[in-house]
Amino acid sequence: MKKAFFSLFAVLPFLGACDDAKAPAGNPEVVAEAQKVWDTKCSTCHGKDGKGDGEAGKVLQPPPRNFQNSSWQADDARIRKVIVEGGAAVGLSANMAPNPELKDKPEVVEELLKKVKSFKP
Repeated sequence: MKKAFFSLFAVLPFLGACDDAKAPAGNPEVVAEAQKVWDTKCSTCHGKDGKGDGEAGKVLQPPPRNFQNSSWQADDARIRKVIVEGGAAVGLSANMAPNPELKDKPEVVEELLKKVKSFKP
């Protein structure tokens, strides 16, 4: 038992080093589906670069979220909920439409979350 206990503590300092490693690439089919959702739905309002400047978003009040502002990005669960259930589900604008077809596709939602968070400076 002492050896196992010691081994665990010997390995602990190295576990944190894994945090800096790139996350493994997602399933290519899931990544492609998420990109299609982004291209056909999300970017129309949020813009190609996530700045909230998409063509459809120009007429919305309030304007679409600028994903390059990372101050609101701390709550991943809330972002996932907005993606699937829409803005009104969390007290945001009802202009952020729900995507109920993604409810049973958590991998696609996760890829969209990565996309949204990838825009922060």
